[in-house]
Amino acid sequence: MATEYFVKLWDNNIIQLGIWQTVYMTALTTIFAYLIGLPLGVILWATDKDGLHPNKGVNTVLGFIVNFFRSIPAVILMVAMIPAAKLLLGTSTGNGAVIVTLIIAAAPYVARMVESSLKEVPAGVIEAAQAMGCTNFQIIWHVLLPEAKPSLISGCVISTVTILSYTALAATLGGTGLGQIAIIHGHQRSQKLVVWVCVLLIVVIVQLIQIVGTTVVRKTDKRAR
Repeated sequence: MATEYFVKLWDNNIIQLGIWQTVYMTALTTIFAYLIGLPLGVILWATDKDGLHPNKGVNTVLGFIVNFFRSIPAVILMVAMIPAAKLLLGTSTGNGAVIVTLIIAAAPYVARMVESSLKEVPAGVIEAAQAMGCTNFQIIWHVLLPEAKPSLISGCVISTVTILSYTALAATLGGTGLGQIAIIHGHQRSQKLVVWVCVLLIVVIVQLIQIVGTTVVRKTDKRAR
C-alpha cells in the first residue's frame, strides 16, 4: 500500500515537482539573503572597534537589529513576517510570500556569517593596503573580499543548507516542496515511506551542495595550493 501510494506520487510528478520547488526556493532565498546580508556583514565588520571605519553607534544599532532577528526561532519569525510579505506582494500565501519570509529570516544569519568570515582576514593585509594609499572602498573590494573568499564560500554553503532546512518549515505556512510532501502526503496520511524518501532526497541535495562548496573552496584557497 505504501509503495503503491509512493509510485502514484512519482507517476504524477509530485515528487519531482517537490524537488524542483525546494531547489528553487532555496536558491532564490540564498541569492536575495546575500544581497541583503553581504552588505550588512561588511558594515558590521567595518564599523567594529577593530574594523576599517570604527563607529560604535552604527555597529551597536545594526548589531542589535541583526541579533534581534537571529534570536527568534525561524518558524516563529516567518509567521511574524507574513504581513510584510502581504504588503510587498499583495498576498500572504503561495511560494512568493514564503520566499519573502525566508529572506527576512535568513538575511541576519547571513550577515553574521559574512562578518565572521571577514574577521578571519589578517590585520596585516589591511594595514598593507592602507599603507599603499588605498581607499576604504578599494580595500573592501580589492583586498578584503578576495582574501576572505574561501571563508565566504564556506559560509555560503552553511547558509544555503540552513536555508534549505527553512524551506521545510515553510510547508507549515503554505509553501510547497519536499517539506510539504513529507507533511501532507507522508505524515498526515501515515505514509512513512513518503516521509523517508523526502528525507533522503533532502540529504542528497545537502550532500551535493556540500560537495560543490568544498570543491570551490579548495580551488580558491591559496593556502591549499
